[in-house]
Amino acid sequence: MNIVQITPGAGGMYCGNCFRDNALVAALRKMGHSTLLVPLYLPLKLEEEDQSAGTPIFFGGINVYLDQKSALFRKAPHWLHRWLAAPTLLRWAADRAAKTRAADVGDLTISMLRGEEGHQARELNELTSWLKTQAASDVICLSNALLVGLARQLKRDLRAPIICVLQGEDSFLDALPPPHKDAAWQILAERAAEVDLFVAPSRYFGELMARRLGLPAERLRIVHNGINLDGFAPPSSPPHPPVLGYFARMCREKGLDTLVEAFILLKQRNRVKDLKLHVGGGCGPADERFVATLRARLENQGVVADAQFHPNLDREGKQAFLRSLSVFSVPALYGEAFGLYLIEAWAAGLPVVQPRHASFPELVEASRGGALCEPGSAEALASSIEQVLLDSETRRTMGEAGRTAALQHFSVERMAREMARVFEEVVPAVRPEQA
Repeated sequence: MNIVQITPGAGGMYCGNCFRDNALVAALRKMGHSTLLVPLYLPLKLEEEDQSAGTPIFFGGINVYLDQKSALFRKAPHWLHRWLAAPTLLRWAADRAAKTRAADVGDLTISMLRGEEGHQARELNELTSWLKTQAASDVICLSNALLVGLARQLKRDLRAPIICVLQGEDSFLDALPPPHKDAAWQILAERAAEVDLFVAPSRYFGELMARRLGLPAERLRIVHNGINLDGFAPPSSPPHPPVLGYFARMCREKGLDTLVEAFILLKQRNRVKDLKLHVGGGCGPADERFVATLRARLENQGVVADAQFHPNLDREGKQAFLRSLSVFSVPALYGEAFGLYLIEAWAAGLPVVQPRHASFPELVEASRGGALCEPGSAEALASSIEQVLLDSETRRTMGEAGRTAALQHFSVERMAREMARVFEEVVPAVRPEQA
């Protein structure tokens, strides 16, 4: 098959969806499929070889913003438009920008959802025109539902079916200001009609988005995310003293402050002797103040010497970080659609402790690689972590089960095979130009 994967870049920030799509494209290519990874907005920041190398960036972030703000710019000469879309300039701008907040981009979100009717119509024309110069597409896959505004014109101009992956869009849309929130959900539901099939990474999130978009069951498939397992391995021996670990974006939404409070409680109880805390993951300009408050909290409680922060590690650094841990937890507060960090922890042979909500029960029960606790409670989280740390046999059994599940059920190769089967469902046996 000739597959086009369209994925927004996050510039200077590590992005789980970028990791997923880049790994998926690499695996599909190994299977023999001709797969094109097309980045939008900003360059992809990745841990592995960039599968979009050599492909232009469309909907350049600077152009998209100016398109939204200025009717005059929408008529700007092509040379200016092309210059502002240069990867080096976009990378420079991304390194100096904070993470986009939903509250600040309501108008822009709605415009993008309107596709050819929005202020970025020129960007969409450029994308479709360029794709026409490439090999005929058998299927086009959109990385998330915020891109469904592209579907109508892509489908019409390229005569290819559209697949859309669902990846946690609800939390972003629900954070839009009230006038924009309802409008965005309504437009998204209307534009969803242009998509042939949706793919959710968990039953939890598939059912949630089916309700909110009014999707019938026959238009939804479930494919669990997978990762490239190369380099992930358990430590040669359990860490001593024991280490509680976290690896995700360092932000309140991921529950990092809840984990810090749980760690403080564990230190106060002192049943787990000499416990350490290791925190890793993405930390951009928008996260630095939050992390500083956590350091101050740890210092105020007299335990800052037992905590370490490791921001923005590369792939090898992340794998070494995971091997330094005894137990893993990312107690996300919102309805996490999946959580690639769990698969990474299991691939490293770690037991996990997660809140009993969103996709976590589904994943933990499928893997038998961890424990669940009541969400939003530092005390409940501390108690569950303590039970795991004090029972070496349970910790070993959970770690081994998680490792087995990662190898058997959460590899990128398994994800690519299942996604290929979804693509085959919508690819016509004979293309229109062949009929």
